[in-house]
Amino acid sequence: MAERSRFRGLAIGLGVTAATAAAVVAAQRTAVRRLRGRPDPGASEDLTELPPEDLGPVRSFDGTELHVRAAGPKDAPVLLFLHGFSLDMTTWHYQWKAFSDRYRCVLVDHRAHGRSGRPASGDYSLVAMGKDIETVLRLSAGDGPVILVGHSMGGMAILSFVQQFPEEFSRRVAGVVFTDTAASDVLREVFGGLGARLGWALRRAGTRYSDRPELAERLQKRVRKFGADLTFLVGWATNFGPGASPSHVEHVSRISADAPVEVWVHTLRDITEIDLRDVLEHIMVPSLVVVGDRDLITPKTSAQAMRAALPDATAVVITGAGHVSMLERHRVFNEVMERFLAKVFARSRAAAGRA
Repeated sequence: MAERSRFRGLAIGLGVTAATAAAVVAAQRTAVRRLRGRPDPGASEDLTELPPEDLGPVRSFDGTELHVRAAGPKDAPVLLFLHGFSLDMTTWHYQWKAFSDRYRCVLVDHRAHGRSGRPASGDYSLVAMGKDIETVLRLSAGDGPVILVGHSMGGMAILSFVQQFPEEFSRRVAGVVFTDTAASDVLREVFGGLGARLGWALRRAGTRYSDRPELAERLQKRVRKFGADLTFLVGWATNFGPGASPSHVEHVSRISADAPVEVWVHTLRDITEIDLRDVLEHIMVPSLVVVGDRDLITPKTSAQAMRAALPDATAVVITGAGHVSMLERHRVFNEVMERFLAKVFARSRAAAGRA
C-alpha cells in the first residue's frame, strides 16, 4: 500500500509539472502570436540588405579578417558605424540608407560578429576592437574628416580606440555619436546593487566556459532548443520599447541568437569588467549621446553620466525607444543625428578655412 501511495504521489507530481510546463508554453505562444500580430511598419524593409560596396576583408593587427562595407560618395565626409554586442552592421540599416546620399557611410562587423572572422589570436576584447577601428580608419575610410557612430558595445569600442589612439582626435575624428551605450558598470546600471554579484558570477562562469569551450557550446544548444518564440519574447523585453515593430524584434533576436559562443563567453565578460570612464574627458570633439527612455540595458543614468563627463556633449532621450533606438525609432534618431552632423561638419569646414 505504501509503495502504491508513493507511485501515486510521483504520478501526481509529474502530472502537475507537465501541466505547468504546458501552461507556460501555451502562454508563451499566445503572447508571441499577439505581439507578432500587431501592426508592423517595418515589415516592408529588407533589414538584411548590405551596403553595396564590399571593402573587405580588412586584415586587422592580429590577422583577424573584418567584414567592411560602404555606401555613398568616396570624396564625402565619413560616418563610421559600429554595432552593438552580438549584433552586426545591419542594425544600422536605416542610417546608411538615409545618409549615404551626402556622406560616405562605412560599416564594419566587429571581430567574431556578423561576417567578420574569429580571431586566431583568441582576442575578443574591447582593446582589440579599438585597434580594429584604427585599422578600418586607416585602410577603408579615406583621408577626410570622420564621425564615429557607436551603438552599445560599439560605443565602448570607440572609447577603447580613444584610449589607444588619442592622436586621431586631433587629426581626423571630428565628432562622436554614442547610442544607448555606457562607459562602465553595465551590470550595475541594469541590476543596481546586484550588479557586483552578477559580475562575479559572470566572471566565474566565463572562466569555466573559457577553459571548457565544449560546455559553452552545449549550453548554447540548450538555449536554442527553447525555440524562436522564447528568443523573440526575450529580445522584445530586453531590447525594445512597448511599441516596437515585430520585424525589428525578429531581426535583432535572430542575429543575437546566431552569435558565436565565444562572443557570449569572452566579449560579454570583457564588457562587464572594463572601466573606460576616464577616457571620456579626453574626447574634445563634439559628442552626441542618444538613449531610449525604455532602455533597460544602458539606461538614462548611463547617458547622463557620459554627458556629464564629456567636455562638449549634447544628450537626447528618444521617447518610447528601448536599447536599439536607431532601429526602433529610426526617423527620430535620424533627425537628431542630422542636426548633429550639420553642426559638426560646419564647424570642421570653418576650422579648415581658418587654417
